[in-house]
Amino acid sequence: MHNNAENPAKLGGLRVVALFEGAKGMIVLLTGLGILAFIHEDVHHVAEQLVRHLHINPARHYPQIFIDAATHVTDLQLWGLALSALCYAIVRFVEAFGLWKRMPWAEWFGLLTGGMYIPVELFEVMRGMTWPKMTVLVVNLGVVGYLAYALLRSRRKEPPLLST
Repeated sequence: MHNNAENPAKLGGLRVVALFEGAKGMIVLLTGLGILAFIHEDVHHVAEQLVRHLHINPARHYPQIFIDAATHVTDLQLWGLALSALCYAIVRFVEAFGLWKRMPWAEWFGLLTGGMYIPVELFEVMRGMTWPKMTVLVVNLGVVGYLAYALLRSRRKEPPLLST
């Protein structure tokens, strides 16, 4: 374990990233639990109600795609989505815990799990730039960049493993 007293700014930055990752995990976990509420429900009817509640014309192209997709959703698929949300949340919570406790593996873990989304996010921005896509990309680049910076700084300060 690293000495937290050495660099309080780095510790603070890692704690901010830990809180962010934990919040992402909590949002996805709550979404997964919400998905479970639709098991044994008429998802098509719920989708139609949602579209009408949002005052969107259900006859338009995108709302119709959403409603049609909801028609074919099975309970098994809903369980699969909820389980996927749980797995994603666990990964985010493990990362958040490791960063908060300043575990040596956590920065690498965060760098890898955050970095693997960057090519997809870049592809999505290139397909069509929107503010939500750009925000996700910039925030993820910020987190990954900060973790890379923290790793480089900690490598420079650590003594060599073998002295000659």
